[in-house]
Parts: sequence; C-alpha cells; structure tokens
Amino acid sequence: MSEPLRGLTGALDRLTTIVIGAACVSLVFMALIQAWQVFARYVLNDSPGWTEPLALLLMSIVVMFGAAVAVRRETHFAFQSLQDSLPGPGRLLTLTLSRLIAAATGAALMIFGGTLMLDDWSVAMAGAPLPAGLKFAGLCVGGGLILLFAIERLLTGDYAHPQSAPEL
Repeated sequence: MSEPLRGLTGALDRLTTIVIGAACVSLVFMALIQAWQVFARYVLNDSPGWTEPLALLLMSIVVMFGAAVAVRRETHFAFQSLQDSLPGPGRLLTLTLSRLIAAATGAALMIFGGTLMLDDWSVAMAGAPLPAGLKFAGLCVGGGLILLFAIERLLTGDYAHPQSAPEL
C-alpha cells in the first residue's frame, strides 16, 4: 500500500474509533432516556414529551454509525457467501460490486438525508425544543460515512484490522 493510502487508512482508523464511541454514547443516553420515560410515566404519573423524539434521534445515530463501521469492515453490504463460493475473478467482481453498491447507497442516504434535514430544519420537533430536521442528521452523516468507508475499500482493498496489519 502506498504511503498516502496508508495515511488515509490510519486517519480512517481514528475516525472509526470516534464513530464507534459516538454510537456507544448515543446508545447509553438512549437507554437512560427510556429509563427516565418509564420512571416518569409509571412512578411520577407525568410522562415527558421530549423523551421519545430524542430517543429516536439517538437510535438513528446508533444505527447509521454502526452500519458505516460495518461497511468499513466489510460485514455489511457484502455478499460473503456468494463471494466465498466464486473463483478469483468472480470473487473480485462481486467484491467490487458490493463496494460500489455501498458507496451509491451511502451517497443517496447522505444527499437525500441532507435534503430532508435542511427542508425540515425550520420546523420545531414535536415534543422537544429542537429543530425537526435534526432527526435526519444521523441519516445524512451516516450516509456520508458509508460513502467514505466504501470509497476507502475500493481504493485500499480488503479490510485489515489495525492490530493485525503488518508493520512496515
């Protein structure tokens, strides 16, 4: 692998760590928000209206960020059974095809999610004092990450875990 691609891979390793951390933090906050909703509803008899929209926002972040990391590690949008059963040229073709599908899907999610986010930004979110367009942020950012990681796979080839990558 060339030096610029090695630098790109290292930067994307760090970005992946940040994305996983953000998804984990979002998951913890989503669980805490849901716990508060249950407590407030059944103990205090006063269900807050902000918990559901905020939990859904955090869930979209968890799902989209997790999908992006899975694309990078080639465990999502990968026709693994088909690839493993094909000889060399067929395997390379399906691998390239799955990476192109992931990139196109990521681009579509980013573009259309961004359009929805911008179109809905001026509207208040029902139940929470936030812009309604924020609920599409996970879709837009996650789509951008999927696109970025799919392009990385097209440029650098198969995923190598940072700890198992050979030192040069």
